[in-house]
Amino acid sequence: MTATHAALPSDLASALAARPELGGTVVRYFPELASTNDTAAALAAAGAGDGTVVLAGRQTAGRGRRGREWDSPPGAGLYMSVLLRGRQSPVVTLLAGVAVAEAVQETASVAAELKWPNDVVAAPTAAAAALPLSPRRKIAGILTEALPAESAGDVAVVVGIGVNVRTRAFPAALVGRAVAIESLAGRRVDGAVLCADLLVRLRRWRRRMAGEGEGLVVARWRALSPSSRGAAVAWEAAGIARRGVTAGVDDDGALLVSCDGGTERIVGGVVRWEP
Repeated sequence: MTATHAALPSDLASALAARPELGGTVVRYFPELASTNDTAAALAAAGAGDGTVVLAGRQTAGRGRRGREWDSPPGAGLYMSVLLRGRQSPVVTLLAGVAVAEAVQETASVAAELKWPNDVVAAPTAAAAALPLSPRRKIAGILTEALPAESAGDVAVVVGIGVNVRTRAFPAALVGRAVAIESLAGRRVDGAVLCADLLVRLRRWRRRMAGEGEGLVVARWRALSPSSRGAAVAWEAAGIARRGVTAGVDDDGALLVSCDGGTERIVGGVVRWEP
């Protein structure tokens, strides 16, 4: 690992210190990284503990699902990864989504929703519906990657989270599809406070899931995801184009879709959400 971590920015250090629940959390901050997920994986291989957090001021090779680039300019967003050791629940990505959506709502007073499998989106409004843009523009994305046992020393995953915080010009491919929470809030949003709140919520939901079961997480995810029921979607199965209407998620986090008189269970791939 060639990057060297730096001292935490003062605002971030203060925000983390103000949350007693985060006592003992190891946070590594890097002004610039290729990818926080890759750095977290390297730290895991070097023996980093459960809950270790990697934060970057900028990513030069940030990525989302299926190898897509995650635009990560300096100072514009929250770019972080969290190392989770031990065998993880299949709903760990849903858990992270709940934590992100709740943190955005709490710190920015922005109505956020979840879109299967890993997106946090702006709740659609009447004004947005009248514009030539996606009615559910992406606020944040989550990328969960399992680590090879030989790299991590045991079973582990890295949960990568990217949040669009600052109002800015997005690349052409993202115009109308992504949005910053400051644009939705109409005011300055404290990214350090958002980061601290998100980490607290991740810790709380992990603790609650361990004590009360995965059903609690799935129920909360469903409540935050109105599009998981009654939305028109399209996808491909064995090279055949399919269309249907979402019918919820099951207890393992798979998307259920009503199609051709039956119910399809989708666990991966690309699902296109239609207007």
